[in-house]
Amino acid sequence: MKKILLVDDNEHDRMLCRRFLGKQIGHERLEIFEATSGEEGIAQFRRVRPDCVLLDHNLLDTDGLTLLQDLRALSPPDALCVVMITGGGSEELAVRALNNGALDYLVKGRFDQELLCKTVLHAIEKNEWRQYVGRYHGQLQTVNQQLRESLDELTEARQQVQQTNAQLLAANQEVEARNKELARTNRDLDNFVYAASHDLKQPINNLRGLFDELRRTATFDDPEEAQVLRLVDESLRDLTTTVTDLSAVVQVDRAPGEENTEPVLLADLTADVLQTLRPQLLSAQGTVRTCFDQLPEVVAVRTSLRTILLNLLANAVKYRQPERPPRITLRSRLADNQAVLEVQDNGLGIDLERNGAELFHLFRRFHPEAGEGTGVGLFLVNRLVQAQGGHIEVESTLGEGTTFRIFLNQAGRSSPLVLTQRK
Repeated sequence: MKKILLVDDNEHDRMLCRRFLGKQIGHERLEIFEATSGEEGIAQFRRVRPDCVLLDHNLLDTDGLTLLQDLRALSPPDALCVVMITGGGSEELAVRALNNGALDYLVKGRFDQELLCKTVLHAIEKNEWRQYVGRYHGQLQTVNQQLRESLDELTEARQQVQQTNAQLLAANQEVEARNKELARTNRDLDNFVYAASHDLKQPINNLRGLFDELRRTATFDDPEEAQVLRLVDESLRDLTTTVTDLSAVVQVDRAPGEENTEPVLLADLTADVLQTLRPQLLSAQGTVRTCFDQLPEVVAVRTSLRTILLNLLANAVKYRQPERPPRITLRSRLADNQAVLEVQDNGLGIDLERNGAELFHLFRRFHPEAGEGTGVGLFLVNRLVQAQGGHIEVESTLGEGTTFRIFLNQAGRSSPLVLTQRK
């Protein structure tokens, strides 16, 4: 539920905005509040803390720029979402509004329902993303500091290994064998230094281990301390998920097509994936039906195909209808010498007419209320399929479910993805 505050002294304009916004934007339900003056607008802002303010520039008791400054003083840094509205199309006023903290600008009489809804939704999403980045900036600074400390420790350890190697070079056969072992250790350290300098996963894993040990061994009598532990745990999980997903994308970009294809038994691979997803399926009371009679085996990069199925099946469970358990079907067939894998669910569905163009974009999520996520899964699936010369077709009906068809092109020629909105 998103809260919208209309600050406008013109009843007709407020009524027009209410009618344009309705009760919902996309998948977001709205609760609209109104104020007819700057003083009332500040009072309403303090009371309801809206997700977005539609602020008329010309008010009887003040002007929009002055009220914008007052609202900024009442909000945390980079947390105010304001769309300035005026009756005149002054470019100078638009620039001043944006420079003073407004996220967008509209001119009365020059916007329709679609433009208003898109502007409000974009401003809310931009503000949420800005706050998301701010929350994790401090955590990343801490991780970076630990990374620098780890690199210093590794540099010192590497120097010690090199000194030991120099001494072992003058020793006998037994010492030479030990020297070879230390040389292998040295190479491993080199690889680790490279990984640590290019990836945040290792220090994050270190933090996770320390936190789990603290939670296992420490005793807390104060309930507030237990709450702090829970918040730290959630932050670590979110940060790990983000870094892991981004790392997977980077790996696809760095080394496309380097892994070899091999015959893959779909039943075995699916059993492995379902074992990974077993906790989510049990929690959601979901079932997965498989049908591989027409095509029990495909030729593909096994690790990539596992990632594709894992992401599609996990999404089918995550984006389920709250009132019914997920029912998922996974089947395979051969079409025009292409292996076709089909994942069909009875979940929330996707509005392809509205969101189809952004379906496989990075960081795009269309049902944020359904659960946590980073919006990387479908992007990664599409890149992996394209890397094998394939393409994806999608059919979906809002409220009924979605079907993803993965075409693996054995000839290595890629085709465009096809989106079909089921009526």
